[in-house]
Amino acid sequence: MKIALDGPAGAGKSTVAKALAKKLDIMYLDTGAMYRAVALYMLDNGITVDQKDKVEEALKHIDLVVKYEDGMQKMYLAGKDVSLRIRENAVSKAASDFSALQPVRVFLVKMQQETAQKNDCILDGRDIGTFVLPDADFKFFLTADSSERAKRRAKELAEKGQIVDVLQIQKEIEQRDYNDSHREFAPLKQAEDAVLVDSTFMTVDEVITFVSNVIEGK
Repeated sequence: MKIALDGPAGAGKSTVAKALAKKLDIMYLDTGAMYRAVALYMLDNGITVDQKDKVEEALKHIDLVVKYEDGMQKMYLAGKDVSLRIRENAVSKAASDFSALQPVRVFLVKMQQETAQKNDCILDGRDIGTFVLPDADFKFFLTADSSERAKRRAKELAEKGQIVDVLQIQKEIEQRDYNDSHREFAPLKQAEDAVLVDSTFMTVDEVITFVSNVIEGK
């Protein structure tokens, strides 16, 4: 069984996907974490998004591994666990920029498709239902008002000790929405056969119940 869960930044995709994976006893692949890890590698090596030749060369050497430890997905770069570092706000912004590059998407999509071929799984991202797994058994597009997404993101960062400005976070989210939906290669958009879920006024449990009912109903 393949489930595609797409949507803009801060919509709660990862939270919902993790809960569904546990409930359905299938694998959860956090594709966003993979893009963040690539962005972190580029930042650590002083490579900017406009240096496309250097980005392509770096992809040939990057040692990126996805591991599952105690039921949690962990990201490793050159053998080091970077699962916490990739959640920093600077990495989030960089991930949006680097993910717009076709070589980066091709590199990671291949990894994602290979994983999906071997396992029952749920993948969340921007283009899962339209590009990564166009033949997924179930497709959902999870979204919410940008102000609500900003509040959720600020709360998440605050819980990790990062103090941020909610209005600034909202501005960054809206810019990321624009970047993701206007990139030339595999942009963020709702697949024609995806079920739209607006979580602006829904709790996480309500979203999970709704999505579960759709899956179980079929």
